[in-house]
Amino acid sequence: MSIKGKAAIVGVGQVPTGKFPDRSALEQAIDVCVQAINESGLHQKEISYLLPTSHFASPRFNTDLIFSGMVEELGLAGTLKGNMMCCSGGASSSMQMKTAVAYIASGMANAVLCFHTEKTGTGLTGEGVIDFFSTTGISGDWETPYGMHFSPISGLIMERYMYESGTTDEEMAAVCVSNRNWAMLNPDAMFRKSLTIDDVLQSKMISTPMHSFESNMLGDGASAFLIVNEELAAKCESPVWILGTGSCVTHFTLSQEPDIGRFSYKKASDAAYAEAGITPQDIDIWEIYDSYPQFELIGLEEMGACKRGEAGKLFLTGETSPGGRFPTTTNGGMLSQGHTAAGGGHAILVETYRQLAGKAGERQVPNAKYAIETGTGGTYMDVQVAILGKECA
Repeated sequence: MSIKGKAAIVGVGQVPTGKFPDRSALEQAIDVCVQAINESGLHQKEISYLLPTSHFASPRFNTDLIFSGMVEELGLAGTLKGNMMCCSGGASSSMQMKTAVAYIASGMANAVLCFHTEKTGTGLTGEGVIDFFSTTGISGDWETPYGMHFSPISGLIMERYMYESGTTDEEMAAVCVSNRNWAMLNPDAMFRKSLTIDDVLQSKMISTPMHSFESNMLGDGASAFLIVNEELAAKCESPVWILGTGSCVTHFTLSQEPDIGRFSYKKASDAAYAEAGITPQDIDIWEIYDSYPQFELIGLEEMGACKRGEAGKLFLTGETSPGGRFPTTTNGGMLSQGHTAAGGGHAILVETYRQLAGKAGERQVPNAKYAIETGTGGTYMDVQVAILGKECA
């Protein structure tokens, strides 16, 4: 069964990403959920299910989210049908969206509220940060004992991709500059100071060939999106429709990934294009889960924006920055808006909605009709692709 036109995002919420020690995880969650509900114009009692995703900084608060901790806060006691945690790391927003659409398409739900809230910027410090990046999505049997960590994982992928594609250091650094150019227009971004290619290449080498400015930074943050059926969407001002999806899970340990220079972006995006009934040439905005710069390059090439080895030149010449022909990761991504664990993909999906709804402020891409959006979890174990549009069909 195709999901095309069965459901739409009608409201989103987001708080600024950064270091906010006095802003609690619960406060953030309430804030973004209320924003999403209010933007939709619907009553909270119309919500059928809550789908939170994991909170990594506090096991106790994570348990509260699992066991309906937000139900009373949102005034949903006695009317909500269910509360279920839905998590797959950086792919969590994609899986929440698909689960919500499945509930709606089956007739089990009219409206589903998906959200995340995280305190990885101030809730994880010192050795906690090291442990997080050394154990999350990394095999305790085959990788952790040998010192594997997200930085060398990124370095391995970056080096292989650069070798195969001929991408230069300057082109890789240009991805970070492009993301920063977008973030400078984003009031919710963690980093809004201008960045140059020289700044990136002169920053500390942390895992060859990756420099420190080519790595993401953990922050506190939260976001939410409300998905509804066709009937409720008709009552809302700016519905953005989910037109097609595709996905592929390829590994758990990175050593089992067949192609770390490509992953499965082509397979997943081909399925999404087919369901949506459009081609890469129809895409106006490329919202690619970034965490490290090579994934934007791989994503653009494998999903059909350009040929292999050409994406770096698009970034270097400004084609992906504001005003360019291939606007890419327009919120600044995890490299500049900041990384909030499972919320990194959430922020990109929220941005996709805002762009297509015409609510992206200074960074608004004019006349955008279709956007492609991605998520990926763990050590890039999967690729999740969605195509969203301003119109139902």
